[in-house]
Amino acid sequence: MLQACLNGGRMRDFHPALPFTASEIARDAALAVAAGARELHIHPRGPDGMETLEPDHIAETLQAVRSAVPGIPVGLSTHWRIPPGGFSRQEPIHRWTTLPDYVSINLIEEDAEDVIAHILGRGVGVEAGLWSVSDAERFVGLRDAAKCLRVLIEINEQDIDEGLRAADGIQAVLRKAGNTLPILMHGDEASVWPIYSEAMAKGFDSRIGLEDGNLLPSGQMAEGNADLIRAALDLVSR
Repeated sequence: MLQACLNGGRMRDFHPALPFTASEIARDAALAVAAGARELHIHPRGPDGMETLEPDHIAETLQAVRSAVPGIPVGLSTHWRIPPGGFSRQEPIHRWTTLPDYVSINLIEEDAEDVIAHILGRGVGVEAGLWSVSDAERFVGLRDAAKCLRVLIEINEQDIDEGLRAADGIQAVLRKAGNTLPILMHGDEASVWPIYSEAMAKGFDSRIGLEDGNLLPSGQMAEGNADLIRAALDLVSR
């Protein structure tokens, strides 16, 4: 399964085609799905262009995306830095009225266990974001670990060998714990394509999009998210 991560917290100095508004995200989602993406990961934005968890903006964006690509699962981020940030971001999450299909929750964050329990309690899937061996060890010890939708191995290291070692360490912890959840693995910037290739070699799901990087495997700047999705699928078909 290839997921499209359309925008993240990036700004347009990273790429001029980054989608911000609900209509822009919906339009880009349709292009990414037409290019071959089977799921979406998005970061809704407020009127100021910054990431938001406010219920009205969440609802507007989810409704726009679902109208554009009906039946495609749509996930959101809940990361620690999204305003109002830290523990306080739980308050707008608790007020969501329109729910995503899943959210990503990073185990590096102090309140991850509480946010996971709340999200699962509302019938929403959880991608458990693991950045390190210590994240993996924390995750496998959670009461609700087996109830999650999938494990999200997120490699932030820019040195490829370091990133592959981090990924191997996380996988070792999961194997030892008997993890049976699906795994989605992806990189960031310099590690995007090497980690994508590693994910494909291991039969994992992965994701590609402007949240993670703006370059094609050739090193050229991508035209946008759909261009990145096509490039990823082209690598698989070779």
